[in-house]
Amino acid sequence: MEIEVLPPSAGAAVIERVTGLVNQVYAESEKGLWQGNADRTSADEVAGFVTAGEIAVAFVAGDVAGSVRIRRLDEATGEFGMLAADPARRGLGIGRALVRFAERVSRDAGCREVQLELLVPRTWTHPSKQFLAEWYGRLGYRVTHHADLAEDYPHLVPSLATPCDFRIYRKDLR
Repeated sequence: MEIEVLPPSAGAAVIERVTGLVNQVYAESEKGLWQGNADRTSADEVAGFVTAGEIAVAFVAGDVAGSVRIRRLDEATGEFGMLAADPARRGLGIGRALVRFAERVSRDAGCREVQLELLVPRTWTHPSKQFLAEWYGRLGYRVTHHADLAEDYPHLVPSLATPCDFRIYRKDLR
């Protein structure tokens, strides 16, 4: 497996594959949270992230096997999101490798910690979200606070099928 930050010159085929993979993974892991078929992202949005140098991709035998968005929130904090690993390659450590890559990029940029946000339903337990919460905990992430989706992303609220909040996780990189 090789992981690299996509260059701004990345072709449309790779951007489409990343977009499709992210939407496929999130359609399953966020089933029941959104009304109808709400895609997580679009090719235009991913292309913008690629241009900004924020998309890292894991390749296995030359094929896109996973991706993650990495960015700097402030002087001390990096963030990753839109983590997606090909379900057909589950168990190969792609997700874990992408998280480690995001941590290394953040550390190399001088960040002292890295953050992620996990969307969770407010009144019930979602199996995929429970799995991710436990997985992030095993990777050393701790919930630092909860955020109201309506406050941070009010434009998304009408698309929700159930009330949701964000759990903000952080990990010290020192």
